[in-house]
Amino acid sequence: MKKTILVFSALIIALLALFQISKYSIISGGMRTEVIISVIAVLSFFIGIYFNRRIGKTEEDLKKEINTSKIKELEITSREYEVLELIAKGLSNKEIATALFLSESTIKTHVSNLLIKLNAKRRTHAVQIAKEINIL
Repeated sequence: MKKTILVFSALIIALLALFQISKYSIISGGMRTEVIISVIAVLSFFIGIYFNRRIGKTEEDLKKEINTSKIKELEITSREYEVLELIAKGLSNKEIATALFLSESTIKTHVSNLLIKLNAKRRTHAVQIAKEINIL
């Protein structure tokens, strides 16, 4: 957290310095306004790309982290895994049934099977366990 605050503080100070330098250049008549705005836009673009690569993860990266061997070991079916993903998104049984075009009782069965396979007492506990063993 402290590192993030320091990085963004440094960015803000650098942008303020850039604006002050550009203000001085405009007043002294050394540069045109369009050039200064273009430089600021290009710098902001590259800073955005840098932070996106550094912080952001693509879906492919996230899928690589999923422990598929653990899913097979727990004998979780593909449909049960879909239900688990939707539970993790916070959907109710009725909403999951609507999304997967199944009956609510079928979803209840899948949820019960998941709770048994993950040795969980509640849906939220199942999601927590699934994240801990890297299957979500």
